[in-house]
Amino acid sequence: MATKRTPSFDSHNPATGEVVGTYPIVSGKQVVEIVSHAREASHQWEKLGFNGRKKVLLAWSSLIIRRIDQIAALISLETGKPLSDAKLEVSIAVSHLGWAARHAEEIMRTSYRAPGLLMANMSATVQRSPLGVVGVIGPWNYPIFTPVGSISYALAAGNTVVFKPSEFTAGVGVWLEETFNEVAPFADIFTTITGLGETGGALCTSGVDKLSFTGSTRTAKLVAAQCAATMTPVVLECGGKDPVIVAADANLARAVDATMWSAMANAGQSCIGAERVYADEKVADKFIELAVELAQTIHAGAPGDGNYGPATMPSQIKVIQSHIKSAIKDGGTCAYGGSASVQPPFVQPVILLDVPENSAAMREETFGPIIIINRVKNMQEAIELANASTYGLGANVWSKHQGKRIAGKLACGMVAINSTFSFAAIASVPFGGVKDSGYGRVHGPEGLLEYTYARTVVRTRFNLPIKFLSFKRRPKDDTLVITLTKWLKGRLG
Repeated sequence: MATKRTPSFDSHNPATGEVVGTYPIVSGKQVVEIVSHAREASHQWEKLGFNGRKKVLLAWSSLIIRRIDQIAALISLETGKPLSDAKLEVSIAVSHLGWAARHAEEIMRTSYRAPGLLMANMSATVQRSPLGVVGVIGPWNYPIFTPVGSISYALAAGNTVVFKPSEFTAGVGVWLEETFNEVAPFADIFTTITGLGETGGALCTSGVDKLSFTGSTRTAKLVAAQCAATMTPVVLECGGKDPVIVAADANLARAVDATMWSAMANAGQSCIGAERVYADEKVADKFIELAVELAQTIHAGAPGDGNYGPATMPSQIKVIQSHIKSAIKDGGTCAYGGSASVQPPFVQPVILLDVPENSAAMREETFGPIIIINRVKNMQEAIELANASTYGLGANVWSKHQGKRIAGKLACGMVAINSTFSFAAIASVPFGGVKDSGYGRVHGPEGLLEYTYARTVVRTRFNLPIKFLSFKRRPKDDTLVITLTKWLKGRLG
């Protein structure tokens, strides 16, 4: 009797097309079973306490560091990014893992609240408890840094985690589970499930207590809709069309270097990568000149050859090409590169100028090594144009004296002044967006609290001679409340 073959899929090296690994497609039924096992384990994981969990997570962190060459090589194979970029990604992921492990207890500590005059005889506290089981759906562009930003904080808070990596980087997800299990005190604390879209969909409806998703806005809306059917709360980290604002007093050499790296590194496949620049007309020409000079020294290629790698997801090539064509058709010009820069699976650097704001190239996320530079008359115009986007993830401001003022007016979740990507590497600050860039936060105290729920506990410390919350309340009790309310102008709380 022939055994039934388990459905599977392959992950490929995007630079060569070669198969990197073959992984099972976990069925919807299996996903429910895995979540059930994670729920059973969650009680024991929570009972381990903050110190117990910290020891496990720091041991995992140390193991990842010791094997950084191994995981970086796998990331490079599955994404096509240079090995040095893969190592940097692992390093930042490890820093978040360590921060979450070390700070969970202080952030989740019971807080004491003032009960107010009317309830002065009460003790009011707020406790934080883990949700139970957290589902994480990760992306392919940063296959360890991004999911660990949810996984580590959820685990540190006392939850178990079921992780569905992108089908393009399934090997990285499997590696994470295997290494965690080497230090885990028992099974089912952290589980990786591999598969395609259907597997991710099954995780949304599997009964997890919260789902953390990173990906496109279009897919995020589908995920949110699926989770809504079971009242499963979500954290959505979606795309961006991140603006760069360059003031007249900017250090142009630094601004150009950072902006070009932000736009081109990882083949432009960064949700917080620079996509549009608003440069003060006083310095725009010099900024463009320096950008073109730098672009001439950058090229795409396989790991070990290029400054950045190929498009990891083949279908993104069509989007990139369509945006270049739209920009030119709508009135933009090419300062460097153009349609011919698209050489699948690679895209060479492209710099576009003066692209109208209503062009698809300005409105939609490109996710490729393309940068658009538009001139503005002043910083107020730059701010207005930056905020006009439906996205609101990150932004960069370059100015010696106006950075804080400009940053405070931008409608986005994160701003870097005279730097780029820096907010992603600082573990103590939250990461996330507004508008079509999603909602909820990872990283920092906010990232830990995302994977908890608040429990209010109010306790009577002593009894008052009057009864407000009783059918035995007397007219004079009502009079006292009204008198106090008028006297304190409503400030009874």
